Amino acid sequence: MTDLIHLAIPAFVSLLVLEVVFNAIMRRDLYQIKDTAASLSMGIGNVMVGLVTKAMAFAVYAFVYRFAIFQIPNAWWAWVLLFFADDLTYYTFHRTSHECRLFWASHVVHHSSQRYNLSTALRQTWTGGFIGFTFWLWLPLVGFRPIMVMTMQALSLIYQFWIHTEVLRTMGPFEAVFNSPSHHRVHHGSNVRYLDRNHAGTLIIWDRLFGSFEAEDEAERPVYGLTKNLNSHNPVRIAFTEWINMARDVMNAPTWRAKLRYVFAPPGWSHDGRSKTSDEMRAAKI
Repeated sequence: MTDLIHLAIPAFVSLLVLEVVFNAIMRRDLYQIKDTAASLSMGIGNVMVGLVTKAMAFAVYAFVYRFAIFQIPNAWWAWVLLFFADDLTYYTFHRTSHECRLFWASHVVHHSSQRYNLSTALRQTWTGGFIGFTFWLWLPLVGFRPIMVMTMQALSLIYQFWIHTEVLRTMGPFEAVFNSPSHHRVHHGSNVRYLDRNHAGTLIIWDRLFGSFEAEDEAERPVYGLTKNLNSHNPVRIAFTEWINMARDVMNAPTWRAKLRYVFAPPGWSHDGRSKTSDEMRAAKI
């Protein structure tokens, strides 16, 4: 099975180089060498781990497809349906990755850079592929062929590469329906106002429908990174620090209920109030 992400890598690199050149000419300070090296290292690691996790996901999809409720053909209308089904699934997965610490432990990697450029798009998890695919299991069960599901997943990720840029500011009416650099800059902002907003993959309509949309305000530019930054360019630390922190919190929790909440509650939840969730921070600011 050909991986479309692998085929897109030359285009990713070409666009990244163009942005670097633009940055040098315009002196925008979009890039920092160690940060970019860390992002590229995370991306390379993700591709390598993906050789295992994508094979595993495909095998599980194929098994589930044996019990498909319908037999959906490889027809144009099926791809249209799959596009919307996949995009809504991605929104659900992405939002969960911000609202459940178990999934945040992997996704936090993507938010760990304090820069926002095309290399940030490549800063991807080494662990998320082992559990994230479960959100898409309903698609082969409904009747979409596994190869169709994985192709649409890849197309969604390819789309999301170009929105990691500060070079493009606004895109007019396009932004009413589609995810854009402006929308996604908000998503990467650590400002309390911007936390856990704009979870879109390709379409921004889900955020608008489900109350998680926030427009970028030029008067309050996003501050990239985490509310408590890792301040490390070590790929291993970037990949595993949150898993270690979560395990430590679970071991030190005073009750079984607290132990479970340290895994399944939103990031920042604490039994003693020493850290706060994004909703708690928003409420405190109000």
